[in-house]
Amino acid sequence: MNAYEIRNSFLDFFRSKEHTIVPSAPIVVKNDPTLMFTNAGMNQFKDIFLGRP
Repeated sequence: MNAYEIRNSFLDFFRSKEHTIVPSAPIVVKNDPTLMFTNAGMNQFKDIFLGRP
């Protein structure tokens, strides 16, 4: 099994459990010098957590 097949197998499993599949997010957010959420993998949610629109 190659990486593409493993990833699709993983996504198919969660899709079968009725989870919503969303696009991947970058590890480092552009124009954000902080690393506050990087290690937690929560970069894409930082503005939400901080109450920004």
